[in-house]
Amino acid sequence: MAFQILDVVNFLIVFPFIMAVLVFIQKNASALRNTTIILGGFTIMAAAIYVAVNVLTAPDVSSFVYLKETHLPDKIVIGGEIFLMCLVCFLSIKYKKYYAILFSLAGTIPVLWMDLTGKAVEGNTHIRIDTFAAVMYLIVGVVGILICIYASGYMKDYHHHHIDVQDRSNYFLALMFVFLGAMFGLISSDNLGWIYFFWEITSVCSFLMIGYTRSTEAVDNSFRALWMNLLGGCGFAAGLMVCNMGFSISNLSQVTSTNNKLLIVPVTLFAFAALTKSAQFPFSRWLLGAMVAPTPSSALLHSATMVKIGVYMLIRVSPVMYNTLTGIMITVIGGFTFFAASLLAITVSDGKKVLAYSTISNLGLITACAGTGTPEGVWAAVMLVLFHAVSKSLLFQTVGDIENCMGSRDIEDMHGLIIKLPRLAFIMMIGICGMFMAPFGMLVSKWAALKSFVDSGSVWLVLFLVFGSGSTLFYWAKWLGKICTVIHQSFELEDITPRSELVSIFPLTSLIIIMCFAFPWMSGHMVQPILDEAFHTNIPDVISGSDVIIMMIMVVMVFMLPIGSRFLSLGKNSKMSMSYVAGVNAGDDRHYIDSFGKERALYMSNWYMTDYFGEKKLLWPSIWVAAILVAVMLIVVVGGAI
Repeated sequence: MAFQILDVVNFLIVFPFIMAVLVFIQKNASALRNTTIILGGFTIMAAAIYVAVNVLTAPDVSSFVYLKETHLPDKIVIGGEIFLMCLVCFLSIKYKKYYAILFSLAGTIPVLWMDLTGKAVEGNTHIRIDTFAAVMYLIVGVVGILICIYASGYMKDYHHHHIDVQDRSNYFLALMFVFLGAMFGLISSDNLGWIYFFWEITSVCSFLMIGYTRSTEAVDNSFRALWMNLLGGCGFAAGLMVCNMGFSISNLSQVTSTNNKLLIVPVTLFAFAALTKSAQFPFSRWLLGAMVAPTPSSALLHSATMVKIGVYMLIRVSPVMYNTLTGIMITVIGGFTFFAASLLAITVSDGKKVLAYSTISNLGLITACAGTGTPEGVWAAVMLVLFHAVSKSLLFQTVGDIENCMGSRDIEDMHGLIIKLPRLAFIMMIGICGMFMAPFGMLVSKWAALKSFVDSGSVWLVLFLVFGSGSTLFYWAKWLGKICTVIHQSFELEDITPRSELVSIFPLTSLIIIMCFAFPWMSGHMVQPILDEAFHTNIPDVISGSDVIIMMIMVVMVFMLPIGSRFLSLGKNSKMSMSYVAGVNAGDDRHYIDSFGKERALYMSNWYMTDYFGEKKLLWPSIWVAAILVAVMLIVVVGGAI
């Protein structure tokens, strides 16, 4: 069985790259290309599910560790690092963004020197598949593939609406599969050198995807994403070299299992790299700039791949950060990001930008949970990763389809969406509920996060969570209210969403509902074993039997109340009445009479509070505060050790 699992894992790493080549050579958006993507995508999904099921049902995951000869793969990794470095240098010179060259050389050359001169430690585990890896396989293999299938239909329509953009959809779709291959490689790798290689692939892929349109804004935003992630790559490379040359450690599992207090130095460097990848303040602007790319890029970067790499690494090293300065600083940075980004989400009306700030905010909460280094914190972090991946990918895809149907993604233009585009509105409502309402996992996970913060004894963390959650409720509720508000004169628009996109949207919608019911099972069979493996002991259940009963009652009530109210209203005549506007409705439900007797247009709008804490007032102060916190962490921990 172990050898079969290894074969399938190798397939998961290599086959997406083959798919990228097959998609790239099919330049025209044809039925053949769509079929290739669907068949290849579902093959990858089936393989990921096969590995995950076998690992999750195995009585002992220690058998899924591999110590095979890796001379050829090591040479491929070295060649790949050289290629990525040359590619970055070439494009930096082409677009005259020379600073990116410095970050690329600073991260790659020391690692190459260590590998080529024999300084790197050899003979240790290269691939390790445990429960957490299995869970990540499900996220990447299911959510990531559904986004790729969605993209196959979306990119065809994208160029009908953006005729000024050169059609390079084959290139864009190929990059998505390269991204997935790199994610599978990173998740499967235990060797730090291999992790660094796949880490850099994702940085370059995100850079290329963000710059897809080649507009001035897209190029600038893509290079911002590149230098920030390459800066994190420099931190990872430094941590890798410290482990190899200072501690004779080449594997991530050794870092988390070796009892040596000085290992907090490379862990701090890995955590710094994770902050850049997960777009935490002060590195959040690269993720906001990613909005210029087509919607599938946003869905992939924000949900299943790019940003999940950072929190994946933090969760991996979480036990090492317990009760350390690094853990405290990571938790404070994450908590601060959660609160500040949730406030900023209130002040914008662009749907994709709200989702971007929401992503940064939720990643901040996951970061804070991982920084505590406690079982409750890790439990909450993993649960948040699961629910965030599904809900956010669904929301990004739905916003993209609404934009295609309406010509706008502004929340204010979604007034009465339940009448205009009922199917998409209903799907979006489920996605939004999955982000903040009980009994969906995001809210229940925040309960575990609160317990972890209280146990840590930090008043600031509790305040960040409480007020950040309140802000989260505010911006999701007002968006939900906009969708559900019914205007009598609203008319239904044509839903032009292609079938290929619905193949992705419908399963994601179903997944959110299924996960709501399967929450107790997920906790016991997916998340609890992760805690046992991470802390090398049997951890008591984070949620008790009484908690499960309460959650199941909440599930039943959420689905039964609307059905019950509908049943009670059967046989009763509905009455249409005009909107209440202080008793002076002009009669057409579109105008009202003001205090001077003049007729004015009636319009309902959300309040965005930009005068209090808009982007111009809060964004840069938040970046500077977080930058100081990061600098303090690096100077005190790394500088102190030196």
